Amino acid sequence: MARWRDGRGELVVGADGVRVPLEIAASYRARTRGLLGRDSVAGAMLLSPAGSVHTFGMRMPIDVAYLDRRLTVIAVRTMPPGRLGLPRLRSRHVLEAAAGAMDGWGVRAGVRVEVRVSSPSSGT
Repeated sequence: MARWRDGRGELVVGADGVRVPLEIAASYRARTRGLLGRDSVAGAMLLSPAGSVHTFGMRMPIDVAYLDRRLTVIAVRTMPPGRLGLPRLRSRHVLEAAAGAMDGWGVRAGVRVEVRVSSPSSGT
């Protein structure tokens, strides 16, 4: 299984290959910050490793997809601000997105997703 670094990439959903811009939060600091304090998110955020999330301090409801080690969706839930999500057995990664977005992308239990990491820029 790949170990990711904080950065950007693309989420590819299921057999239809729906492509979604992706932020990757792999460090403790980035996972802890997540979507806190944001009014919106362009695409999705992958928290890895992660087995559960909370929405304390969030300004918007979010969709949360729990993924196993093979990146197969275990469950998808919509969480309003101020909630604590229960840990999911077998969950190794969590995807977060604006509420309602995942249904449109086809993210549902049993669907496998792929993470494509963007090459780091050679600039500063």
